[in-house]
Amino acid sequence: MNQNYSTVTRTSSVLSTNKVLRNTYMLLAATLLFSGLTAALSMVMNMPPMTYLISVISAMVIAMFVLPRFANSAAGIGIVFLVTGLLGFGLGPILSTYAALPNGSNIITMSLAGTGVIFLGLSAYALVTQKDFSFLGGFLMVGFLLVLLAALANIFLQIPTMSLAISAVVIMIMSGFILYDTSRIVHGGETNYILATIGLYMTIFNIFVNLLQILGIMGNDD
Repeated sequence: MNQNYSTVTRTSSVLSTNKVLRNTYMLLAATLLFSGLTAALSMVMNMPPMTYLISVISAMVIAMFVLPRFANSAAGIGIVFLVTGLLGFGLGPILSTYAALPNGSNIITMSLAGTGVIFLGLSAYALVTQKDFSFLGGFLMVGFLLVLLAALANIFLQIPTMSLAISAVVIMIMSGFILYDTSRIVHGGETNYILATIGLYMTIFNIFVNLLQILGIMGNDD
């Protein structure tokens, strides 16, 4: 009796996890496509550089204070699209700047490809091995706060090599978050696919932006 109950419980848990994973990746794919469209719209409208900062701040406020209240309802999906659409729209001026460079299209293409390789590779590793990466949570958060302080300091210092180092560290931290977030879904730590989607989207967004930064700085050295 107890053995049968245990088997049913494990089966139910696996099915629930698979459902969260499926819904998360479906919504993530849709939001990435949508943010790509809003980024293209922003480029066509020739939005000013300040658009990026305004869009990112607005998106962060909505993601932190509004989304959690609606994460268990259909409205949460709409809010996810609002957040990711804003972030995509904010990318428009940055992409326009890089596209204007002699090798800008290559930089953008390489950044997209690099982001895809990092995300797909680490996600596949976490899914296939099913290792528990929950122990990374504290280290990643501390590392993120430290690199945030360094980035704020560099706004005033304007040291190119420091910018390069910060971008490299951000990519490593975001890579860790891919393992951490995917592991949480696999092991039942995250059961809400809306929150899981926004977490993974943020890692992809940050990796892409920082790869652009690194490749842009390296390209200017030529």
